[in-house]
Amino acid sequence: METVLYYVCIPLGILMKWCWQLVGNYGLAIILFTLATKIILIPLSVWTHKNSIQMVKIQPAVNFLKVNHYGDMDTFADEQAALFKKEKYRPMVSLIPLALQIFLLLGVVQIIYHPLDYLFAIDSATIRELATFIGADMEQSSFQLKIIEAIKAGEITATSVIPNVSTETLSSIISSVSGFENSLFGFDLAVVPAEIWGIYILMPVIAGFSSWLLSFTQNLSNVLQHEQSKWNQYGLMAFSVGLSVYLGVGVPAGIAVYWIASNLFSIIQMYILNAIINPKKYVDYEALEASRKALAEIEKLDADKKDDPNYRQNRIREKKDYKRFFSIVNKHLVIYSEKSGFYKYFEALITELTARSNITVHYVTNDPNDVIFSIAEKNTQIKPYYIGLKKMIPLMMKLETDIMVMTTPDLDKYYLKRSLMKKDIEYIYVPHDMMSVHMGFREGALDAFDTIFCTGDHVSREVRATEEVYKLREKKLVKFGYPFADKLIEAGEKERAEHIPTEKKEILIAPSWQEDNLLDSCVDTLIEKLYCKEYHITVRPHPEYVKRYGARMQAIVDRFADKVGDQLSFELDFSKNKSVYSSDLLITDWSGIALEYCFATKRPALFVNTKMKCMNPNWEKIGLTPTEITLRDQVGISVNKEDLQGCDEIVKKLLTSEKEYEEIISRTLENHLYNIGCAGAAGADYILKSLVEKKKNSAKSK
Repeated sequence: METVLYYVCIPLGILMKWCWQLVGNYGLAIILFTLATKIILIPLSVWTHKNSIQMVKIQPAVNFLKVNHYGDMDTFADEQAALFKKEKYRPMVSLIPLALQIFLLLGVVQIIYHPLDYLFAIDSATIRELATFIGADMEQSSFQLKIIEAIKAGEITATSVIPNVSTETLSSIISSVSGFENSLFGFDLAVVPAEIWGIYILMPVIAGFSSWLLSFTQNLSNVLQHEQSKWNQYGLMAFSVGLSVYLGVGVPAGIAVYWIASNLFSIIQMYILNAIINPKKYVDYEALEASRKALAEIEKLDADKKDDPNYRQNRIREKKDYKRFFSIVNKHLVIYSEKSGFYKYFEALITELTARSNITVHYVTNDPNDVIFSIAEKNTQIKPYYIGLKKMIPLMMKLETDIMVMTTPDLDKYYLKRSLMKKDIEYIYVPHDMMSVHMGFREGALDAFDTIFCTGDHVSREVRATEEVYKLREKKLVKFGYPFADKLIEAGEKERAEHIPTEKKEILIAPSWQEDNLLDSCVDTLIEKLYCKEYHITVRPHPEYVKRYGARMQAIVDRFADKVGDQLSFELDFSKNKSVYSSDLLITDWSGIALEYCFATKRPALFVNTKMKCMNPNWEKIGLTPTEITLRDQVGISVNKEDLQGCDEIVKKLLTSEKEYEEIISRTLENHLYNIGCAGAAGADYILKSLVEKKKNSAKSK
């Protein structure tokens, strides 16, 4: 390696010698040498700069590949390699400047330690004799510098008798070396700061500062480094500063001068390249920011669970459940639930399936405290697994089953994908409300499902209309219903049978938590207009509203503190639903509680038209009005929030028309939902028949 470095350093030594001869000072020569190497390598710098721009240009695509293949690193690596090839981006190019910088640094170290070789072209035999004469150890890197010191100090003169070195040769060497100015601003460049310290402590300080300044400006303005993570930016900065301080302390000061000059020239070069080839002309920074946000969203999945005191224990549990899930072969039915509260949407279905067959229900939940674990202790046909949302991503990709049942929309749109291992899995969407699906969900939210369990005829029409408008494949539509409504209706009927009428009518104000909700826009007007001896008003905010906007909620409570009592109360305990079923009238905005209340109690509601919740701004393309709009004036009365001055009269009308609304709401319920009272059985019928059909088809294929 030393022999190779010797010959490689010959051209570098020639360049250094030219610079020295031009300026007559070795310190200035090192600076000029550094500048010269930067100029010589301009074509490489331009190539590297363009390659960096290309990387940032395609970074949005890379980020979206990470999102789309999160948890599947093999597929991501293949797709990224294909993208790099298509866009002609070469990842290794960014390492070339670093490699050259190290190479040049080694060269400069070699030249500074061996000036007799590279600057004065003295043969090695003569150098060896000179070293022997002054007693210098040739095993030490600085022995040639000691020879120069000896000559300048008069320890070697023209009359010195040195074996195998002629008087003419010795005189020529002394003449050349004596005029060698090896200093800069009073600093001897042959000195190693660690050996004498003093003023030389400035060398590592200046070297470290120059490296910090380079890293700082690169983090701000370098097209590629600016887009790196903070961890990478500051990690590289710390490494560079540490290396610079080391160079400033442990090697001759001349090497520190080269390093400082190189850092400063690199800053100037970066800004010149940015001015000539402006990255902003090539990079779509809006797309880059959008891709970052998408990646950040998926990276923070399960982040809130780190605050759980059982976090580490749950991680171990998740790992075991993940392994156990894939250790079981021939899984026929898998159900996926986001959290414990979602079990109510699957309860009737699971009850029917396990009662009527010996099928094993593999129930995967993101909630370590899901009620399914206690239920499974009593029902051995249920196999529950705790899998966090991040781990759910690869599980979905590797899934092998016949049927996958889930309430989560947007399959294949974001991080939850259809299986890559088994292409014929039947994905069934189970509803978690009674509303329409073309406005309350994002556009295309149900497109990747094979089968839709429909709550009522409105969903069937909406799915078919969506398929026609967007030219989608036809899905299987199952007349399912809404089993949770059956429980609500049963609870409502029980409450009505046990209800003891009171002198005061119970009015429940239960809004949503979305933008422009009733609490933020008009609750003061409602309370002030309805506050009287005939009514007891209960304000029951959405739990998410209290969680997100606790200060706002407290401000509302404080404003009406003097009215709280027999005529007004605030219900902030969400563990019970007593106020829902005991109320004579519901006042809400666009909360999903509305239909549940009306159908369960057969009592009307007052709907305040605040800003409508809309997940799909293109819903009107389907040509059907969502039921959350059409039903408002069937099961109650809707009024604009600006017209609430007359709300007391509307409330009086609704309360005195209770019998009339009971009949209207009963008819509306019959028309709105399929299979009232037996929705779970209808869903189980379909799943069992589908599994039998799949088994027959599998047997035929063999």
